[in-house]
Amino acid sequence: MQRTPLKEFVTKVGQIKAAAALGLTQGGISKAIRADRVVYVIELEDGSFKAEEIKPFPGQIQRLAS
Repeated sequence: MQRTPLKEFVTKVGQIKAAAALGLTQGGISKAIRADRVVYVIELEDGSFKAEEIKPFPGQIQRLAS
């Protein structure tokens, strides 16, 4: 399995092909990139792709000291 950042994957194959490979729309891909979401595309052993987003668990937002 190879893990590639979404932006890099889209640079290689384009938004339309990336969307088709992930079962999403081109607009969804564009929005994720514009929102600077931390998404990785993983190529599976059978040649298909899946995407995973990394984000903080709710309630674990960094708090500033008072």
